[in-house]
Amino acid sequence: MACESGQEGGAGGAIFMAVLDDDDAPRALSNLQVLQFLWRVWMRRPWIFWPSAGLMMLAVAMDLAMPFAAGAIATAVAAGPAQASTAWAALWVFLGLSFGAFLTRNVASRFWNRFAAHNMNDLVTRSFADVQANSADWHANTFAGSTVRKITRGMWAYDTLSDILIWGLGPTFAVMIGVSIAVALQWPLLGVYVAVMITLFVASVAALSRFYIRPANRISQRLDSRIGAALADSLGNNPTVKAFGADGRESRRFAQVAGRWSRMAVITWDRFSNGWLAHNIILTALQAGLMIQLVHLWQTGRATPGAVTFAIAAFLMLSGYLRQFGEHIQMLQRAIDELEDVALFARMAPEVADPIAAPSWRAARGEIVFDAVTFQYRGQDERLYDRLSLRIAPGETVALVGATGSGKSTFVKLVQRLYDVTEGSVRIDGADVRTVRQADLRRAIAVVPQEPGLFHRSIGANIAYARPGAGRAAVEAAARQARALDFISRLPRGLDTLVGERGVKLSGGERQRVALARAFLADAPILILDEATSSLDTETEAEVQAAMKELMRGRTTILIAHRLSTVREADRILVFDRGRIVEQGTHISLVASGGRYARLHAIARGGEDLVALAGAPEGLAADETLRA
Repeated sequence: MACESGQEGGAGGAIFMAVLDDDDAPRALSNLQVLQFLWRVWMRRPWIFWPSAGLMMLAVAMDLAMPFAAGAIATAVAAGPAQASTAWAALWVFLGLSFGAFLTRNVASRFWNRFAAHNMNDLVTRSFADVQANSADWHANTFAGSTVRKITRGMWAYDTLSDILIWGLGPTFAVMIGVSIAVALQWPLLGVYVAVMITLFVASVAALSRFYIRPANRISQRLDSRIGAALADSLGNNPTVKAFGADGRESRRFAQVAGRWSRMAVITWDRFSNGWLAHNIILTALQAGLMIQLVHLWQTGRATPGAVTFAIAAFLMLSGYLRQFGEHIQMLQRAIDELEDVALFARMAPEVADPIAAPSWRAARGEIVFDAVTFQYRGQDERLYDRLSLRIAPGETVALVGATGSGKSTFVKLVQRLYDVTEGSVRIDGADVRTVRQADLRRAIAVVPQEPGLFHRSIGANIAYARPGAGRAAVEAAARQARALDFISRLPRGLDTLVGERGVKLSGGERQRVALARAFLADAPILILDEATSSLDTETEAEVQAAMKELMRGRTTILIAHRLSTVREADRILVFDRGRIVEQGTHISLVASGGRYARLHAIARGGEDLVALAGAPEGLAADETLRA
């Protein structure tokens, strides 16, 4: 690339290499593929598109007729006052064409405004849905801020690209063809000259935009996405920044990201300027050559004053279009590059997809069966589960215990179908989770995670998220069951209190009780409690555990906990190790067996910690054992 040598080889070349070597760099689409995507967007509303395009081309036809009227005026004026009536008639035609072209464009713009607004709404809405449909793995590996930047930038790129093609390039090509034909009909050689110069101009504009400007522009846009990612990452973790007094450090880090974009932007914009210079040199040469030939034709008596006036008027109109053409092509390439990310989102097939035409499904009992399940994470060499089989009876409470990475969290992710199994099946109430719609499946499962995810909305809206349309009375009842109504009622706006981004305005215990209220309102047959009390103080934990016991009643419950005190009352405890269930049973039976769980229990009681740690199984570190 040109940026890797010469004047741009320093900062610019380094930026090129740094960005292009990123693992998360998206697969590029060709210009044609992006334009095909744009055409599909247009054809969602052909009843508006075709009238808009038709009116625009009618306005262009009026523009092409104006040089003929100007030539007729010049011919009549040259003939003297005897042709005054002809001159006036030609003048009125000229003015009528000018006004008609303006009025037609104005009407076309009113069609186009509605067309653009509806399509931009569709584009951003569908892009959001495309992104939402991606797997949990995709979201875990993608900056949310970068994705937001790509979607919003793509929405406005659509607007720019559509305007350029319909209001800019379409009319320009029509004028170029029309003028070339009109000149060639009177002076064939001059027509050939105009056609050749226009072709050279168009080819140079396209080549410079595609091979000289686009590489730098694509990297500028990728760095622009990094700005959005860096902003979201730092602002979303502001409490951590404040806790470590890292405001200055984060500002410097962001300044580095913005600086990389700034340096690349200068390179990109300089290339746009260089392209603009080349375009104007060619256009000036075309203008000079045409004028010289016209004067020569007049001098030799092969062109009348009217014909010369026609040619000059036609060329002046053409040169205006051509100057805009160079700018349009550059903006076109930039808009294509910005729309590319949205087009890629539309092409991505979700890793976890709903079956086609799946019937409505609802779980009632809450039976969970793992049938010879084999599972391997993408990018890992070994399987986590190898033909794991297990049945959880309806209404049974099962606790999952084991070291970090032993397979506990993966178990509940497969129940929720956040991933698809490699082999075997996961069934709920007899239905393979891959055969039902994900929305139906997840309505059957209520999840209370260790770190509840709250939206920057009211407390009431966060609770009601579990059941859209739930009335205020139902929300209050759920909050009361979760032991949350007391603290909510003390807030100035009660249920209408905004919780802040990710619930930052609430304490950990308050967030946890809101999450429990959400689960109460969901009233699902299956409940997953993922270390729901691990980060709470003793008093708050007691309140939350009391609410949890009420919530678990009559439901199939899966508990993930590091504290053995929270799993003692489970109907069955499963001890995981490297994707295998190495022990299972009740708390009493497992303690009596003297195995791994018994050693964990001894450590929890603090009576046999040295012996237990010395005999801890391989892969279960001391800190993990204590925490378990």
